Amino acid sequence: MAVQQERKPEIGFPDFDKVDIRVGTIVEATPYPEARKPAIKLRIDFGPLIGEKKSSAQVTKYYTPETLVGRQVAAVINFPPRQIGKFMSEVLTLGFPDSEGEVVLVAVERPVPDGGRLF
Repeated sequence: MAVQQERKPEIGFPDFDKVDIRVGTIVEATPYPEARKPAIKLRIDFGPLIGEKKSSAQVTKYYTPETLVGRQVAAVINFPPRQIGKFMSEVLTLGFPDSEGEVVLVAVERPVPDGGRLF
């Protein structure tokens, strides 16, 4: 069963340019059993300019903490921090829903420097 969502309204490049999507490497991943939905707490290194940021990701269907460490991911870094239970999530790690709505992380095809901005 495919997960379908309504298309968003058309935007101009200046609107897209406001969203700061960067690549970072997961340096720590730990289970987050206290979350309402199963999740993993991530610490992601976005390089020397941005540093390390925390994220809570509902990715337990396909990933374990052990398989996430060392993986490069894409994240929105300029949303305000969001309280997820007792955990403060600083960035939104990006993924797509599979046919059942489970999260599949956005993958970087080959290694790139941490902190690079999506364009």
